[in-house]
Formats: sequence, C-alpha cells, structure tokens
Amino acid sequence: MTRPDNELFLGGGDTGRLMAELDWARTPLGRVDGWPQSLRAAVRMVLSSRYPMLLLWGESYSQLYNDAYSALIGDKHPAALGDDVRVTLAEGWDVLAPLIEEAMATGVASWVPALQLLLERAGYREEAYFSVSHAPARDDDGRTVGVLTVCSEVTQQVVGERRLRLLRDLSVLGDGRTVDVDATSARLIDVIDGHPLDVPFAAIYLRDGTALRRVACTGGDNGHAGALPDAVELTNPGPPAFAWGLADAAEGRATQVTDVADRLPLPAGPWDDPVHTALALPLPSGDEDQPLGVLLAGVSPSRGLDEAYRSFNQLLAQQISVAVRNAQEYEEERRRVEAMAELDRVKTDFFANVSHEFRTPLTLILGPLTDALTDATAPLAAVQRERVETGWRNATRLLTLVNSLLTFSSLEAGRARSDARVVDLAALTAELAGVFRAAVERAGLTLEVSCPPLPRPVAVDPVNWERIVTNLLSNALKYTFIGRIRVTLDADDEEVRLTVADTGIGIAERDLPKLFERFHRVRGARSRSHEGTGIGLALVHELARLEGGEVRVTSQVGVGSRFTVTLPWSAAYRTAVTGPAADVRGDAARAAVEEAMGWLTEPGDAVTEPDPASRPTTDELVGARILLADDNADMRAYLTRLLVGQGWRVRAVTDGRQALDEIHRDPPDLVLTDVMMPVLDGFDLVRRLRADPATRALPVLVLSARAGGEASVEGLSLGADDYLVKPFAAAELIARIRASIRRARDRTPGAAIGGDAATVAAAAPSARSAPVSPVPPLPAVEPVRDASVLLEAPTDPDGLGDLLDVGWTYPSAPTSAAAMRRDVRGALGERDVDPDVLEDLLLAASEAVNNAVEHAQRPSRPEVRVRVQVGGDLIRISVRDFGTWRNRRPAMDRGRGALLMNAYGDVRLVSTAEGTTVTIERRLT
Repeated sequence: MTRPDNELFLGGGDTGRLMAELDWARTPLGRVDGWPQSLRAAVRMVLSSRYPMLLLWGESYSQLYNDAYSALIGDKHPAALGDDVRVTLAEGWDVLAPLIEEAMATGVASWVPALQLLLERAGYREEAYFSVSHAPARDDDGRTVGVLTVCSEVTQQVVGERRLRLLRDLSVLGDGRTVDVDATSARLIDVIDGHPLDVPFAAIYLRDGTALRRVACTGGDNGHAGALPDAVELTNPGPPAFAWGLADAAEGRATQVTDVADRLPLPAGPWDDPVHTALALPLPSGDEDQPLGVLLAGVSPSRGLDEAYRSFNQLLAQQISVAVRNAQEYEEERRRVEAMAELDRVKTDFFANVSHEFRTPLTLILGPLTDALTDATAPLAAVQRERVETGWRNATRLLTLVNSLLTFSSLEAGRARSDARVVDLAALTAELAGVFRAAVERAGLTLEVSCPPLPRPVAVDPVNWERIVTNLLSNALKYTFIGRIRVTLDADDEEVRLTVADTGIGIAERDLPKLFERFHRVRGARSRSHEGTGIGLALVHELARLEGGEVRVTSQVGVGSRFTVTLPWSAAYRTAVTGPAADVRGDAARAAVEEAMGWLTEPGDAVTEPDPASRPTTDELVGARILLADDNADMRAYLTRLLVGQGWRVRAVTDGRQALDEIHRDPPDLVLTDVMMPVLDGFDLVRRLRADPATRALPVLVLSARAGGEASVEGLSLGADDYLVKPFAAAELIARIRASIRRARDRTPGAAIGGDAATVAAAAPSARSAPVSPVPPLPAVEPVRDASVLLEAPTDPDGLGDLLDVGWTYPSAPTSAAAMRRDVRGALGERDVDPDVLEDLLLAASEAVNNAVEHAQRPSRPEVRVRVQVGGDLIRISVRDFGTWRNRRPAMDRGRGALLMNAYGDVRLVSTAEGTTVTIERRLT
C-alpha cells in the first residue's frame, strides 16, 4: 500500500520512484508531509513533463527533477536528488550562478540559447551546450524561494554546425585554383587552424615516391610541429612513424593514437585540457591501395570520440584529399600548358622557316611563268597560254597565302614590326579600294568610297595598312550578294577611323565575340566561296593592334556588317622610318582581287561538249555525262578540259545546291563533287542523293583537299562510290571515273551510256546496297577542360525545370568535380541563388560526382552526367554514373559522403544494373 506522502511522486517514472524512496527528512527540504502546497504543485508539474525540468528549492538549492533531466546529467544521477546543485554542477557553477541568482533576486525569468557548460558526466570534462530558461519559483506566500529551470541539450546541433562550417570552408578554399600543392595544403591547414575546438592540431603528409613528406602543419615550425616527423620513409618507417600511426595510415588503415600527451603536451578545448588522442587517416586517391597521403588530426579533450566525431574526421580527410588532388591536376595542367606553349613556339618557328622556304620555289615557279606569258618573241599558243595563266594565278594565290601565314606567325611570335612611314592615308585607302571596283561591280554591287583628305599627316606601315583594307574588302565582297560596299575614312580630334560597311548576310550576335579568333569560321554562313584560311579577320585584328589601334564590328543578320579600324592620333604620330620603301604597294590587293574574280566566274548554262574529231572511236564510255560541282573557277576549268578530252559531256556548277537542281532536271551518269563548297557542301550533297530513291544508285566521286582516313571514311560511309584527295594525278582520276561508271552499268544491265540515268536508278533502286552507316566512335576520356558537353534537353515529367533545365556530361575522372562546380556555379549564378545555398549544393554535388567516379565499376560509359533543374523555389541536382557498385573498405567508403550530402539537401539514391543516380534537392526559401 502506497504511503499518502508518496502519492506526490506517482506517475513520475523512474525518477519519481527514486524520489518516493528517498529519505527527504535527511535533506534541507524535510519530510514530504511538511512541504508547502506550492512546492507540491511545482514537483507535480516537473514530474509530469516530458521536457527536461529542474526545480531548485530553498537556500540550499535542493534539486528535484524528472526523467528527461536525469539523462542530461549522466552519472551524477541519482545522487543529485535532494542535493545542492552547487555541489552537483560545481564544474559549471561559475556559468550558472549569475543566471540563477538573478532569477532569485529579481523574480524575472531569463532564457539563454546554446549556453556553453562544462560537465563531468561521462568521466571527462565535457563541452556541452544547453538552451536554458530560469524562472522564479514562489512559495505559498508569494515569496521567491527557488528557481524552475527548463532546458534542452543542443550540443550535437552546435558542434555539428561548427564542423559543417569547417568542411564548407575547406571546400571553398581548396578548389584547386592555388598555384601548387604545397600552397593549397598551407591554405587548408590555415582553415583548420581556425577551428581548434574540433581539430586541436593537424598535419598533412603527402606521398612523395616511397616517402611521406609533411607539407603543412598547424602551429608552424615554431609551434608543436617540432614533435612530428618531417618525413617518413615507408620502406623503413621507424618508431616515430609507427607511434603516430603514419605507417599504417599510408597503407590505407585508419589508426587511433592514444598517448599524444606524452609526446606533444598541447592544451586544447574550451578549458585548455591536454590532448590525449589523435587520428591518422589515409587521404583517399584513385588507387585505394595507395592513399594520396595521411592526415594526422588531434581529437578534442572536451568531446568524446564517438561515431559522429569519427565520421567528421573521415569527411575532413576526404575534403583535404579532393582539394589536394585538384591542386595536383592544376599543376599537371599548368605543366601541360607550358609544354604546349613551348611546342607552339617551336611550331611557330618551324612554320616561319618553312614559309620562308616556300618563297624560293614559288619565285622559281612565278618567274618562268611570267616570262612565258610576257615573251613577245615566242608567244604561247592559246591552249598553252590558258594552262600557264592557270598555273600563274594559283601560284600567285599560294604566295599570298604564304605571306599571310608568315605575317600571322610573326605576329604570334611577337617578332612582327611596324615600319611606319608618313603617308597620305586618304589617297592610299582610296587607291586600295579602287583596285576592288571591277570585282565589286562584276558581282552586281555598288562600291562607295569616301576618303577626304585628313587634317594631319599619318605615320603607318603601308604594307600592314594594305593588308587591313584588303582583308576587310575581300571579306565584304565574299559575303555580300545584293546592295553595296561602302569604304569611308574620317577623323576627329581623338582618332582616325576606317569603316568598311556592307549590306551582306550579317553575323549572328553569338558569333561576334569569336570573330577575330584565328581559324574561326561562322558555320553555315552563305558565301561566294568556301575557300580561305580563316585568319583574315584575325590578321586584321593583330595588325591593327601592331599599328597602335583596334578593330570593332557591329552586325545584324540579314542587314549587313560594319567593321571599324581606329587609330589614335598618338599612334599616328610615331617616328617614321626613313629610306626607300619596298615597291610592293598594291600587290596584296591585286592578288585578293584576282582570287575574288574566281568566285565571280559563273559556269555557263550549256554543257561542254567534246570535240567530235578528238573522240576515241572504240571507247564504250564516249558521251558519258558528268556533273562537276566545285566553287573554284580554275579547278572547274581544269577538270572540264580534262574530262571533255575523254569524250565526255560536262556540266559545271559552283555548289551542292545547284548540283542537286541539275541532277533532278537532267540526271548525269556520274557526279564529281568537291567537299568544301558554299550553300551545300559535298557531304550533304551525297547524303541527300542517297536519301532519294530516284538518285540512290547514281555514282558519286568525291574530291577533297581534306586528307586523312577520317575524311575518306566519312565520305564513303555516306555512300560515295569513291574518294580522291587533292592533289591527284589526272590519269588516276580518269581511271576512277571509268571504274565507277562501269560498276553502275554492271549493276543495271541493259542501261546505255547517255540514257536516262534517273529512270535506270528508279527502276532498280535495290541494285545498290544501302549506304553503310558510320560506326560511332567509342567514347574517349578527354581532359576536363574539354570534357564539359551540353546534353540534349532532357525530359521533365514533373515539370520542375520550368525556370532552368540544363545538363552536362563529364569523363569519369577525378578532375570532373572541379569542372562540374564551374558549370553549375555559372548556371545557378544567373538565378540569384543565395551564395550559402549555392556553396552547400556545390559541396553536396561534388561529393556525389566524386563517389560516381570512385565507385563506378566496369561502366558501360566512362562518363558522369549532371543535370540541374530549377522550378518554383526548388533546386534539383542529379548525378548519374553508368557502372555497377564497387564495395570499398570502411576507410574509403562513400557512405560517409552521404552524411555530407544529407547535411546540405534532401538526397535520394536509385541504383540499377545500368548505373546509379543520386538526386539532391534544396528549397530556396
């Protein structure tokens, strides 16, 4: 039977039963039946609460509490029941006393969040944090005679947030942008040094051959670094290496060191207690059997080394490993860049030397050709003159290309110079523009030149100025089909301006930033010719800079373009070179016009017929009809003469579109086409012919200057019958044409040369085997700088990506995480995402990508795909690999990485036979 006095403690759980059994008469509170009603009511409230509550009553601060509070004081329970709190919590009384005494004295409640408190509840001096409220407790007369304390422990929350801040700081600072590995390690250690409560000391050791080398340590050489070995020879580690666990950690085994205080007397923690324990952790690398190095990290004497603390240190080691690996990749990339720069310099020197060597044979070609053309004593016959003129024009064009490439290589090597001379710039510009007038008018355009005299003399290099004007005018003529080209030269108090404006096809805004890069060509742009080196505008840009000016461009598609070269008067007042100038004025302009005339030479509509007198009488292919497609006028003329000489009928066109129209209008027996042509190139022509049943069997022979196996495979895989690389032997071309026509005739027995080829092709479309599809190349792992490729727009079944839906594919390589961070940062940076949220997501996504790289075993595709979706207030990042799961030993297990990812977002993982997809979601609000 329960005593009436003890009914007060009924329903109080284990603590209530202990209070009922306690002899209260031996405490300052006295017998329970003598307790005032106010104390009884307070005790009932405390015992009935599920929240930690402590009642202090009387001058002796006697303690009465519930089960929830008993768990907070650990092994101090149950001795604390009825005892003085100043004795129970003596180690933390200096913090609690002011709060309790204030509540007693003023009768006003207080609340303190995350109060740091020293507790000795688990056998050591523990760092703990509580959110505490102290309220006055009054007796039956209304006097304050005690304090009611309501508290909750927030130690895990405070310590966890502090540790996550350290991990995030490491991810931000250790992004591989530092100059070298040692500097990166020093930065990482500096960050760790700012968090002594969690990492009292740390040292980073990196593998250097068969040794571990200490590259950074908290405290520096004048601090506690002297107690740690500078280097460890792994083939013969020695006692210090084993004592600190370095030898075992270097083999991938995490080691706990328990006698730190004997070798390194280091005060740490909030109350400067000595450090007793450290962890030697392997730094993960791509080779799990050979870690990158070792992290030696001290353990706080004020926190127990529980699973959460161990997981934090594992994450710490992983973050350091990622940063160091990124720095190593950066160093390797820098060395590669330096090697490439040296290679580029060597190539530039070689190119310049070869270009110089080209001039000698070109001189010996052009000289005799010019002599032959101008020799009045032994004039050439008409046929021979035509052949020699063709050779002279193309040798001159080759010399122009060599000069341009030589100039450009000199500019890139920094060896080009400007031989400035005082010139009448207005007259020079007008003269150069006038050279183009005939070509412009032949194209059906209007040339407007406005070059009034300038107010002051100008010092420029006339050769460089000629190249600038020539390239701009040649470019305008090439891309302008109707309207006009206008050249103006004017000046104000600041500068001289040359403007070349046209009414051509215009340039898309996305192409403008790259317009002056070498070898850049706007894809799919309509032009009079596809020929050219792609360095004309780059040469204009570099020459303008060499003259002290700059070039700008404005353009609108379908309206035209305006190029403006500006020369400040300060550059125009340079000291001029004295002495006679080389007599080459106008040579570059005349060569450019000669080339442009070739673009403007349109083939006649009539078929070129062979001379009946010269036809072979026994050739069964006499009268075969050949359709020739080439945008070079000289090449068309040469091939026409060559083919007509075989007794064949030839129709010539300038691009693939015209060829397609002619084939449908009057089908030939064979198509002979160049690859590089405007409007529609040769490969597209072949593709369309093979897609049409009416022309599927039509023989096609492709000519191209693109040498190499890949080009020929591409042409043949599209369905071309043959592929011949320029320069070619005339006899070989004739033999291949004959073989192609004969094969076509053999496939269609009874077909006669000169008959209706379209009818023959349509009658037997299956006679020709289907075109061979190109075999897709195996995916290759490229360096990370070239690996980021935009994916096709993915499906979005839940409609999340209404604001942003973009993806990338990266090689399965350790450097991909850095590339991913750059791309995701760029995509989300434009969405006004909170910087902290962005950094959290980048850290979680980096962990997901690193896991995908490290764990994908025998992947069907050696790549990792990343997708970013934004919709409403939600961001989703998906990371997918294409391999099976690979088990790792605990020291390398990415399960610890999942802790990091979950800390920054909601994480889901789906693993199938095709691969694993990790999805990270985070709310913006």
